[in-house]
Amino acid sequence: MARKAATLSIVFADISGSTRLYESLGDSVARELIAQCLGVMTEYIEKNGGRVIKTIGDEIMCTFPTADQAVEASMDMQEGVAEDLPEININTPSTMAIRVGLHHGPAILEGGDVFGDAVNIAARMAGLAKGGQIITTQETAEALHSALRSSTRHLDRIPVKGKSDDIDIFEVIWQSEDVTRMATGLLKSQDRPGQLVLNHDGREMRLDQDMPPMILGRGKKADMIVNDSMASREHARIECRRGKFILTDMSTNGTYVLTPEGPSYLRREDIVLTGEGKITLGRDLSEATEVVNFFCD
Repeated sequence: MARKAATLSIVFADISGSTRLYESLGDSVARELIAQCLGVMTEYIEKNGGRVIKTIGDEIMCTFPTADQAVEASMDMQEGVAEDLPEININTPSTMAIRVGLHHGPAILEGGDVFGDAVNIAARMAGLAKGGQIITTQETAEALHSALRSSTRHLDRIPVKGKSDDIDIFEVIWQSEDVTRMATGLLKSQDRPGQLVLNHDGREMRLDQDMPPMILGRGKKADMIVNDSMASREHARIECRRGKFILTDMSTNGTYVLTPEGPSYLRREDIVLTGEGKITLGRDLSEATEVVNFFCD
């Protein structure tokens, strides 16, 4: 097969502390668990448009056309190992974790494998990551869509073998931090606000001022799960503030909302939900098949 140059995102992911699994679980049980873990990772790689290049023991190497796809897959893999794997295998330790490193840059495709400086840097990032971490480079962070880029934070500037200059490394934050909630009970109000009623796929949920914020998205941690490939795992948050129901977009692809005032498109913005209307995640209202209906009761 001829050589082909391409700009790709290269991802390395491996199981943290796999040697201890063999010691604590025994060879047969540990090998099965590792195989199932690699299976979960492969599922999310392919779901996000990636291609598995090879597996080496407890490590997997894969590529993606874009940095966005690579980061989304990396977050999905972390979440899948944390949530899906214990459901698949009851022997999954509570400490089970993977570490992920990635880099977006020029590479050479040949014979079904990938070569080049970008591969070496991605492997170096994986080596820097701890269990449960996703580590990448400044070049990769800058290649991300703005919403995903906001989920990264600068960690350090380090020397890398083969590079004349130090490089800046970033961590991708895949676990949502605790939401800071307003003490709405301390606000004086003549009238107690009603409820916001949400309906989707035959499921109804209600939100009032005494309840914590509600998350909409395709991830298992979402309060209302919307199975759309364009939806982020934790796509939008709805909460009651000072008697008003506020929807906040937290996604990559944005949120579409139809209220009595007309349609709105949100990107990292808030909107007050009034009356009754519709919410779609990542797709225009005219194209979406997964629609959340709401009504302020």
